[in-house]
Amino acid sequence: MLSAAHCMIAQDTPLISGGVGFFSDTEKKQTSFYPVIEPLLAAPIGSRVLIESRATLLEDYVPKGGDLSGYDHTRFINLTYLQGDYFATPYLTIIAGTFLLPFNTYNDRLSPIWIDNFQNGPIIANIGTLSTGVGTGGMLRGSAISRRKYAVDYAAYFSSRVDNMQFASKRSSGGRASLYLPDQRLEIGLSYNRLLQGQPKSHENFYGMHVWWEPKGTAFRLRSEYARGHHAQGYWIEADYRTQAFGGLDSFIGRFEPVFRMQQTFRRDTVVSDGVPLVNTQRTDFGLDYNLPHNTRILSSYSRQFSSQVNFNDWQTGIVYRFLFPAWKGK
Repeated sequence: MLSAAHCMIAQDTPLISGGVGFFSDTEKKQTSFYPVIEPLLAAPIGSRVLIESRATLLEDYVPKGGDLSGYDHTRFINLTYLQGDYFATPYLTIIAGTFLLPFNTYNDRLSPIWIDNFQNGPIIANIGTLSTGVGTGGMLRGSAISRRKYAVDYAAYFSSRVDNMQFASKRSSGGRASLYLPDQRLEIGLSYNRLLQGQPKSHENFYGMHVWWEPKGTAFRLRSEYARGHHAQGYWIEADYRTQAFGGLDSFIGRFEPVFRMQQTFRRDTVVSDGVPLVNTQRTDFGLDYNLPHNTRILSSYSRQFSSQVNFNDWQTGIVYRFLFPAWKGK
């Protein structure tokens, strides 16, 4: 969000961005459909203040159970976050409001539908993000050190407890620090969160680590995360690639993007789920995406999940369009 915000602040016209998609999910011989819109607003106020917000509007069509035919329909509307950014210095941005928790990378960098390579997020996505994925309070983030050969970024936050349905969050604090090596195009980061609400004995620590690698001169990307909570831990590793050998990335062949993700979770106890299965679980995801012109992507994937409780296959397809336009004509 920070880099995008700096781009926005260079002009004074609010921008409306986001994605619109239509997805299907076939699991255990049952197919569900999910049309979704995720609009994003970035509204600058002067040269130092930016208002950011993202929402989700989801329609859910799930087959009726038993011998009934047809689909059950539900609607979900949620304001994902709403925050104000104040660019105090080139090294410090002060954020207040409801914001995405900076734990590992999936929650605040990969979760939008126009970015994620798979329809479903990693199994461990809830570890460290405290089930809501957002905090309500304040955050400091920016670049601590920026050199030609390396850079260090940071984010530190405190969140209060909020029980409002639209802005639900838990009392917690934590942050993330990342080292980026531009010559190697390698990023390594560590995350830490502590849950502070409830009795002192119920306060829990969460630890995370991420590694991203995008070799120069290629369209290969490797992303991975590890997360550990009081009750469970796990990891995921994802790789995707687009070839430039047949006319570049914009050729018919170059627009294909095979994707692979491996993930595992391990139970430390079964007292609380931590948002992951209550038994050790493995999941392998194979995807083939196609990048159409005009910011449109076709997503398709097959997944196989293994555990001592149940093994099953999951087939998913979808199409996503990324939009971006000014709220009104600028000066």
